[in-house]
Amino acid sequence: MEFYWLLGIPLVGSLMLAAMGSHRRAPEVNAAFSFATFLAAAWLTARIVAEGPRVVGAAWFFIDSFNVFLVALTAFVAFTTALFSRPYMRIEQEHGKLTPQRLRMFHASYQLFIFAMLLALTTNNMGILWVAMEGATLATVLLVSLYRTPASLEAAWKYFILCGVGIAQALFGTILLYFAAEKLLGEGGMALSWVHLNEVKTDLDPVVLQLAFVFLLVGYGTKVGLAPLHNWLPDAHAEGPTPVSAVLSGLLLNVALYAVMRCKVLVDGALGTELAGNLMMGFGLLSVVVAAFLIKRQTDVKRMFAYSSIEHMGLVTFAFGMGGAVASFAGLLHMTMHSLTKSAIFFAVGHATQSAGTQVMDGIRGLIKTNPTIGWGLMLGTLAILGMPPFGVFASEFLIITTAMHEHPWATPFLLTALGVAFAAIFGRVQPMVFGETELKRLPYQPALAPVFIHLVLVLMLGLFIPPYLADWYRQAAQLLGG
Repeated sequence: MEFYWLLGIPLVGSLMLAAMGSHRRAPEVNAAFSFATFLAAAWLTARIVAEGPRVVGAAWFFIDSFNVFLVALTAFVAFTTALFSRPYMRIEQEHGKLTPQRLRMFHASYQLFIFAMLLALTTNNMGILWVAMEGATLATVLLVSLYRTPASLEAAWKYFILCGVGIAQALFGTILLYFAAEKLLGEGGMALSWVHLNEVKTDLDPVVLQLAFVFLLVGYGTKVGLAPLHNWLPDAHAEGPTPVSAVLSGLLLNVALYAVMRCKVLVDGALGTELAGNLMMGFGLLSVVVAAFLIKRQTDVKRMFAYSSIEHMGLVTFAFGMGGAVASFAGLLHMTMHSLTKSAIFFAVGHATQSAGTQVMDGIRGLIKTNPTIGWGLMLGTLAILGMPPFGVFASEFLIITTAMHEHPWATPFLLTALGVAFAAIFGRVQPMVFGETELKRLPYQPALAPVFIHLVLVLMLGLFIPPYLADWYRQAAQLLGG
């Protein structure tokens, strides 16, 4: 029952907010639906942890430790982002950037986006997974273009075209997967059922699976933001509303990487080699290095942190590519830490850019004086994402780098150099934004930054101590990934 609530609540919320999303209470309604979805996710998570994997809805849906972990993370960040968007979007409307009709589109598309991501995470059918990823793309295109400025429309079109090409590659990979499975499982939806595919993976045609994974990695990797397929991501972050930047970095990239990992499990079983892992390591390492050096060139604060997202998703992809118990555990932990930390940063950045009236970093100075809450939120979030101890990002990065030193020492210099360059570039930019001199007066209002500090407290706690039940959860998920 809790599973149907999980998918039904955001779908109903999207329909309701499409009808009344311009009402003055629509932000509270959006937050209420997001909170109800989070409660359903928590209920489902408790059941899965206690009872183990489940097949639901005539085998159309499948829940295990890996995807229920992402379901819980997705629902939580979606809820806190909805809380943040309440004051943020109201201020945007007061500044004349949004009309009531566009506000309605934002709320309806936001709930539709949550529904599409949860459907992608829970479906048992690789074809429906592709459809859900396409649905999430269409929903976010509407969100990115919300301001209807020339720059936002250009960013939305770039996002739509590049991700459309990528998702077409993923469709061809899915067709090849069906072609390989049809001989063993027969025609129909059974041949795309991940549970059944996992049972016969060792008997699947290795040549076809090898080709399928290349298309699937390129296709879904476009949505992960892996270099050189990353060009849409900085523009989408910079031109869309800040709540959209938070869910793009914190949620959508994870869901796309989840799709890649489900495919990798099948390919590893069919090939019995490390081809899939090597490809993921190559794309991941390239993304880390390219993003780190591009961060130095940015002048827009949201674009800078967008490139940071590319860097961290590359690091997670590299960890999953290495495989094994420790690397998979570290990849899952880093995925969690990045989602919580980067969304918190975008919350702080959103209020900072609103108060300064610009996204150009040279125009944002002295946040610690104009509003200490925003300043400390941005500074602590930056230190966390840069891997400073005792935040959780340090723990996950330490595990990834030490595993790379042991198993792939050739990659270690590239990783350390890229992380060092990114650290220097981001810290050098954020420090004057927070502590620089400014003539602006203190803000007359106190922004709602509770979501920022909730996320940062969680990241700090997980850096100091991972509860045993959560560690066991990560280990179970890592085992499912072949750890």
